[in-house]
Amino acid sequence: MCFGVVMLFLCLSQTELAGVWAQQQSDNWYSVISHQHEESAGGDSHPHRAQRSSSGHARINRAVLGGGLTINTLPDNMTRVVEDSGKYYTWRSFGPGDQRTQELWVDMSDVRHGQVRVHGILSNSYKQAVRVALSFDFPFYGHYLRQITIATGGFIFTGDITHRMLTTTQYIAPLMANFDPSYSKDSTVQYLDNGEVFVVQWERVRLPGRESEGAFTFQAALYKTGAITFCYQDIPLSLDVMSSAEHPVKVGLSDAFMVSTPSPQSPEAQQRTIHEYHRVEIDTTKITSFSAVEFTPLPTCLQHDSCDLCLSSNQTSGCSWCNVLQRCSDGMDRHRQEWLDYTCSDESKDLTCEDYSRTDTSSDSSVTPEIEYVTLSTPLRRGCESDDETKRHIFNTSNDVKTDSSTKTGGLANTGVIAGIAAALVLLLALILLALYINYHTTAPSPLYLIQRRKSCWPSWKFQKQQPGYTEVEGGHEKDNIVEAGPC
Repeated sequence: MCFGVVMLFLCLSQTELAGVWAQQQSDNWYSVISHQHEESAGGDSHPHRAQRSSSGHARINRAVLGGGLTINTLPDNMTRVVEDSGKYYTWRSFGPGDQRTQELWVDMSDVRHGQVRVHGILSNSYKQAVRVALSFDFPFYGHYLRQITIATGGFIFTGDITHRMLTTTQYIAPLMANFDPSYSKDSTVQYLDNGEVFVVQWERVRLPGRESEGAFTFQAALYKTGAITFCYQDIPLSLDVMSSAEHPVKVGLSDAFMVSTPSPQSPEAQQRTIHEYHRVEIDTTKITSFSAVEFTPLPTCLQHDSCDLCLSSNQTSGCSWCNVLQRCSDGMDRHRQEWLDYTCSDESKDLTCEDYSRTDTSSDSSVTPEIEYVTLSTPLRRGCESDDETKRHIFNTSNDVKTDSSTKTGGLANTGVIAGIAAALVLLLALILLALYINYHTTAPSPLYLIQRRKSCWPSWKFQKQQPGYTEVEGGHEKDNIVEAGPC
């Protein structure tokens, strides 16, 4: 009996712990909606603020990741970068006294920067994200993006695969935290896109449970050149005292790739795993009011479009050329799955660009059919013949040379058509000359003979007013219904 009670107690404890873990995981989940949904919901205005539960969280739909999707992040000892990532980006921070801080801030009220859009759903909800299209190709870690996802929690998600754990990786985070724009009517999420820069501004957003301690205003700008800037106007709290229990607190960049592997449960099913391959974390002590951070992108292997540039460029290192994909890469980017599928790492170990050139030349000669185009020196015949009719296909088979029979047949057919057209033209010309001769030589024997031998009552074609077309009219009809032609 006692043993049963102990086992029941242990089971209940495990269930409670699992529920707490699930609650912590679900607290980090975002509900992602499309930009078109925001349009149909009424544009920038929203009829009401999001309803909040007793725990202070907005009521959102929560669901598991599903589809066998897992996320692997870098170990903790590989995540913190203090001064320079050295591979993808370099960055500099500016304090309140630096002139560069004021230069980097984009004044959203200045109409010269472009039209500002206040997003209605994001400004009135909690833990929501919306996909927005860019008007230009934005290079991020060497990949060109045309869509990004803006989240209420102070960050931009850049991944292609949308899932609930947006805070884990593939982000641009000026200040990722548990912000709730639905708390106040003054809190907004707004953005602008003028073709050269895309700016997102979180204005007067607050932290749940700490609303009285002040509002945060900051922005992230994505430039067409690939540069990224974080600018901070109002930071009422130090980031060190901000809790990450309900939402991660991050400042920086991250990217990842996704690979598919057979599922352990079912070999036929595929398990997708997102691997974070690089992260830049900014020192949070430098994030204060009237501060800024500027990221400058570094050259990547993906920008090289030829084997020579890929292997000889002094701007990048560790690059390999995959001749099958015609791509330069170090194997650690969003195209990782293709790199593995085509075994590009094995292909590029011992081969050089000269080897690829010889391989391409030999493969081209082996698959090209033995066809020669011989231009005959025979002059063109008068008519509508083209240059193609003076060419014949010669197929080399062993030591014999055979002429394509289809070319001969086509030539004979074309000759017959031309001869028929010439005969018709000659006959028509003869009839025209005969008519002219009869018209101007009426007293000659031949025309006089034809005139004398004609029938006296040949039918003539006349046009009747009451008929829509031509009809045959015999002699003796009344003249009221016919139009007489004048003398020839």
